[in-house]
Amino acid sequence: MTLLALDHVTVRHGQLTAVNDLSLDLPDGTTLAVIGANGAGKTTLLRAIAGTLTPADGTITYDGNDITRMPAHRRAGNGIRLVPEGRRLFPSLTVAENLLAGAYRRRSGPWDVDAVIELFPWIGQRRGQSARSLSGGEQQAVAIGRALMGNPRLLLLDEISLGLSPVAVGQLYQAMPKILATGTTVLLVEQDVSQALRIADEVLCLLEGKQVLTGKPAELTSEQIESAYFGLAGARGSGR
Repeated sequence: MTLLALDHVTVRHGQLTAVNDLSLDLPDGTTLAVIGANGAGKTTLLRAIAGTLTPADGTITYDGNDITRMPAHRRAGNGIRLVPEGRRLFPSLTVAENLLAGAYRRRSGPWDVDAVIELFPWIGQRRGQSARSLSGGEQQAVAIGRALMGNPRLLLLDEISLGLSPVAVGQLYQAMPKILATGTTVLLVEQDVSQALRIADEVLCLLEGKQVLTGKPAELTSEQIESAYFGLAGARGSGR
């Protein structure tokens, strides 16, 4: 069953077209990795799905309902949660308070504070610490935990490896199988292509707001991915 569908969606920032005539179908319970260089339109795509940007054209359908112009808070209540680029925690609040902020308009499901601590055990000892005192990797873990507190049906992850050490990135991605095991559908935007390909059922590459490559990771060659990512000759139209 298709959980999320985009039909010829175009998103603009003023005169700039950031996402151009994009269509995709995301089946329930699967993981889609969206890759591409800076400026490819990846973050804009997530914001349009989360409801913080409104498409200029096209429709977004979630669980069979047109949500193209639905407010972001209603989408959150319906199970769409975004982990934004840069984490955006409340720095003056404690770790526990940041997690509880994610429980606003939460759905029923397996995720609560105890489940997040099981996913990231260090939180149990540091839940009373202020968010500003955490390392970048720790802040990213709390941002993911905050989104999970809403028991999302669709989890949008925007560049969770950005600015982090390889060790911190590895620790975050070690937690991903446990998140996926709950049946959560994930749309992952990531510049770390190798990490994205390890967990994705499907990969989509954007270039200047357009889809230039799509397919299952095992069916795509590194040459196809590199050509699509950097816009080299012959990349457009590659893949399925």
